[in-house]
Amino acid sequence: MSTPILVIYYSRHGATAKIAKLVARGINMAQDCEAVIRCVAELDDQRQADKDCEHPIVSQADLKHCAGLAIGSPSYYGGLAAPLKAFIDDSTPLWMNGTLSGKPACAFTSSGSMHGGQEMALMSMLVPLLHHGMLVMGLPYTEATLNNTQTGGTPYGPSHVDGTNSRDIDKDEKQLCLAMGKRLAFAAKQLRSHRQ
Repeated sequence: MSTPILVIYYSRHGATAKIAKLVARGINMAQDCEAVIRCVAELDDQRQADKDCEHPIVSQADLKHCAGLAIGSPSYYGGLAAPLKAFIDDSTPLWMNGTLSGKPACAFTSSGSMHGGQEMALMSMLVPLLHHGMLVMGLPYTEATLNNTQTGGTPYGPSHVDGTNSRDIDKDEKQLCLAMGKRLAFAAKQLRSHRQ
């Protein structure tokens, strides 16, 4: 039986979606793990979100059934996007039931500039996961690429410096996204087998 790991993201211009797909690819590299990718709907127009999203819209039921979670958002002035914040805010029933407690989680982000608040955005996404009792993961410095990157990548999670839609994800950013996915998958698989 495969271990389902949820990757949810909000992406207005596509950069965060690219990271989500790379994290998912890292998850799928782990034996018996399966990435389930979902996007977050716009707040104002569900129909437009359905049309624009490359992946299905996430639901609270997706959260309920995952063995691990990766969440991603562009950095908006060091914070997360309002649609992702609204989705997390709606997860109170899961918090009250402890549904996500003990499951591993991580975050990823993109920004338009080198100092676009990536680390703050990651931390703002990790805080509600801690409230849910999730086991928050980052990228350790044993990942050699973290020491070499000149663009995105932080110990708080993978990131990408997009440069206002002008830069592709570089090899270091890509490697860190894959590493995060593999790391999350390994933890989810180990924890799930321990609970069974």
